[in-house]
Amino acid sequence: MQFGIFGVGDLQRDPLTGRTPSEHDRIKAVVEYAKLAEDVGLDVFAIGEHHNPPFIPSSPTTLLGYVAARTNRILLSTATTLITTNDPVKIAEDYAMLQHLADGRVDLMMGRGNTGPVYPWFGQDIRNGIPLAIENYDLLRRLWREDVVDWQGRFRTPLQSFTSTPRPLDGVPPFVWHGSIRSPEIAEQAAYYGDGFFHNNLLWPKEHVQRMVGLYRRRFEHYGHGPADQAIVGLGAQLYVRKNSQDAIREFRPYFDNAPVYGHGPSLEETMAQTAVVVGSPQEVIDRVLAYREVAEGDYQRQLFNVDGIGVPHRAVLEQIEMLGEIVPVLRREFAVGRPAHVPDAPLHPAMKAAQAGATAAEETAR
Repeated sequence: MQFGIFGVGDLQRDPLTGRTPSEHDRIKAVVEYAKLAEDVGLDVFAIGEHHNPPFIPSSPTTLLGYVAARTNRILLSTATTLITTNDPVKIAEDYAMLQHLADGRVDLMMGRGNTGPVYPWFGQDIRNGIPLAIENYDLLRRLWREDVVDWQGRFRTPLQSFTSTPRPLDGVPPFVWHGSIRSPEIAEQAAYYGDGFFHNNLLWPKEHVQRMVGLYRRRFEHYGHGPADQAIVGLGAQLYVRKNSQDAIREFRPYFDNAPVYGHGPSLEETMAQTAVVVGSPQEVIDRVLAYREVAEGDYQRQLFNVDGIGVPHRAVLEQIEMLGEIVPVLRREFAVGRPAHVPDAPLHPAMKAAQAGATAAEETAR
């Protein structure tokens, strides 16, 4: 099972000091978080994509390429790549290039985005969000899997005898997760292709998350990719941990109360009880996360934690990552207990390369 951190690169004022970091400081800090995540033994670093204030990651591939040059092992991902407002041709080119630079340490999460004004900035209409996600991803898959593509659709100009370059490393496209909070159409899309499904379950009650993941699992089996418990599932959580829960709650409360995404609604305690906002001691974090197997309707493949943003100061974020380095080995051991042997790990480039080579050999033998 993979454990890692993810963020959206928001620029928020610290309610205790009144300070808002500069864009430069925030970008440099995110790189530092990625490097520390590798140093403490985490598996995944993921960054979102936003093109509007108060966010800084407008070019995830640039940032991840920089991180790739400064790390050796950690898997680089996105949270998310905007499949609706990006041109699929540019996504195919950019992430294939990143895949080569990172020696295969790349996958990506597709998402529609939740900021309405961004759509017209890129010549699109938010009312076409679902059709855009479906059409653009279908084209992206073809661009990565076919050397020459002839294509015509609704939302972009046709392609004639087009080859996307560079080609995916070893002929193996990056693995794709489809991220969604509330759209069953996206769970259906992930299941149709046999891709991963990531539910960022920070803002919705666990019953909703369970329904979405359950839908994906059932449809994954329906499309013939394997039994439902072999579907590739990822979950997100907001994390703030201290040695004792009282300190964690006391420190995190002002950031929660003033966060645009959380504040001025249900209390921190109510939100913790209903969602994947996890604030407490290391043992409380372990107990809460282990319980996510119920939400995921079984064993799952990826757990990411949001530890930065909403004004949490740089030093506190570094301390959260360091404490995750102590918590994750325990989670790995506990999640391994009773995990069925047929439940797969999240796909990585070497395994996908070997599987593709095996399939090719089998086809040649059959001839």
